[in-house]
Amino acid sequence: MASDPETSYVKMTEVDRRGIGDEASLVGKHCQLSYCNQLDFLPFLCQSCGKTFCLDHRTESSHQCSNPGAWAERRRRANLARHAAGEDRTMRDLVSQKPCADPACKTTVGTSLAPGVHCQSCNRDYCLKHRLKEDHNCKNLVPVGARVRPEDVTTAADRAKGALEKLRIWGAKQKESASRVLPKPKPSTAAARIVATNTLRKTAKGDEKLAEDKRVYLYVEAEAETAKAKFPKGQFFYSKDWVIGRVLDAAAKSLQVQNINNKVTDERDRLRVFHVEGGRLLEFNEKVGTALVSGNTIVLLRGVGPAVPDLIKP
Repeated sequence: MASDPETSYVKMTEVDRRGIGDEASLVGKHCQLSYCNQLDFLPFLCQSCGKTFCLDHRTESSHQCSNPGAWAERRRRANLARHAAGEDRTMRDLVSQKPCADPACKTTVGTSLAPGVHCQSCNRDYCLKHRLKEDHNCKNLVPVGARVRPEDVTTAADRAKGALEKLRIWGAKQKESASRVLPKPKPSTAAARIVATNTLRKTAKGDEKLAEDKRVYLYVEAEAETAKAKFPKGQFFYSKDWVIGRVLDAAAKSLQVQNINNKVTDERDRLRVFHVEGGRLLEFNEKVGTALVSGNTIVLLRGVGPAVPDLIKP
């Protein structure tokens, strides 16, 4: 039969459609229960014992079937003989819809609109946007199901050590190049410094409301290679009570140098203040009145970092 019904009996008309018992549709059938024998033009066939019965005696219990439950057993065996839903299929075939393996992607792959692409290298499924190895950082991924060798496992300390070594080499190069481009200290004699400072007081710009005894007059420059500025240099005065970080912000604004210190953590992108006379980088939290005196020169540098505090030895 094409499909087993839910009951132990079927109408003879249904059997007739499959080419069995044409006689029943023409002259009817007598109920085969011994004391009934009623002629029924729409008889029922019991699938357990194979006999025909009228409407009243069609069930196994009503005609006291000689082979009760046989139809149910046949049906159970037929179901067991069917192929399982996932037989001969991989897990990827069964779970067809899944999120793209890229952690930042929200696309569901395995659909008609986003079929998904399987990467043979890392053994993951990606959307079309992240299908290329370069787009999902494949070289840094451990393939799913692959065994990780002990020699391939690096600790956080090892990675940090490698990063510091790279920074040290990079910092040494920055130190060498910076020493060639930074300005030299202003006049070294006391008399020359006094004359230069007096001239600086007349040309320096700043907040006019700041008391004279609170001012520190400085020459400010931007290093051309790393801190490109609309105005390469200028003369300004700042409060002795300010910290170097505030001076950096004000100087960058005055010279129109891009300042993204509050947006980045990589030292290669951060601006720093270099004290020419002191030959060192100034910390952001140092007080102006402690680190600088009037007539000094400071330079805005990018990418030198705290790893190389003595770019030029005094």
